[in-house]
Amino acid sequence: MTRTQPELTKHLSAATLIGKLEENIRGVMRSNDHGIQWLLSAFFAGGHVLLEDVPGTGKTTLAKSLAASIDARFNRIQFTPDLLPTDILGVSMYDQQSRDFHFRKGPVFTQILLADEINRASPRTQSALLEAMAENQVSIEGERFALEDTFFVVATQNPVDFHGTYPLPEAQMDRFAMRFELGYVSEDDELHMLDAQQQRHPFDDLVAVLEPADVRLIRDEVKLIRITEELKRYIVKLVASTRNHKEVLMGASPRAGIMLMKCAQAMALVNGEQFVTPDVIQELAIPVIAHRLALHPDSDYGGGTAAQVISDIINETEVPT
Repeated sequence: MTRTQPELTKHLSAATLIGKLEENIRGVMRSNDHGIQWLLSAFFAGGHVLLEDVPGTGKTTLAKSLAASIDARFNRIQFTPDLLPTDILGVSMYDQQSRDFHFRKGPVFTQILLADEINRASPRTQSALLEAMAENQVSIEGERFALEDTFFVVATQNPVDFHGTYPLPEAQMDRFAMRFELGYVSEDDELHMLDAQQQRHPFDDLVAVLEPADVRLIRDEVKLIRITEELKRYIVKLVASTRNHKEVLMGASPRAGIMLMKCAQAMALVNGEQFVTPDVIQELAIPVIAHRLALHPDSDYGGGTAAQVISDIINETEVPT
């Protein structure tokens, strides 16, 4: 399919906007190109992101940098063991003058939400985000409240073996389009960080370069990125292979394949391409699929990982030509 001139102009405009956004975030985040691109891919694909890493690797900074780079409403929730679902969703307050209850919206009613250290809250509180992430709405006392169409959750969590953490339930893990780590920066980049923050943090100088309308334009353009039937079948084979793998107790759901396709389309646009290639699918397969798997106890105790399972499946699956 050949693009018309207006469609091509729209594509180039979307690519330019993404470039401005990337450059803005890189002014704060150094040596995390893959993390920035993966975050933007999930964002423009309409998914949510879970950043898992040890403290101090820039998880919160990356999320705040994205929010600050877009002129959108931003809320942050610091998850703690005593946090309640009403602290996230909101609560009905009784007004003595009107003798009626009025709903006071919680921080979930925003455009970009940072759920910081999400696995430090109880499973009951974690689950309060399920409906919001899956359906872009919240149900309170039988009444439904729609969320913004650009609603995006960036959750951070410390490794599950850290003190005071609660593992996220499988249903909520499946709601995240991607989970990935940022890792430590190189010594040279860490030295640059010391120089950059000697007087003030670069984040303090960050200004918005996009508006919510720009985000909608980019998301519309993502849907037009071409992906062949052969590559769709390739995605289905990768996902289906997790369901009968000898080391996997619970394989990936169809949602994994849908998100892999959408994230691959978004990643292609982030890279300035007009179509999806097999290498983009392979690059995103682990961050999109691995966190949705549950391994057999023997494999888990033996040091096996979901990432290695996906890597093996990629190597064993024929790539379309």
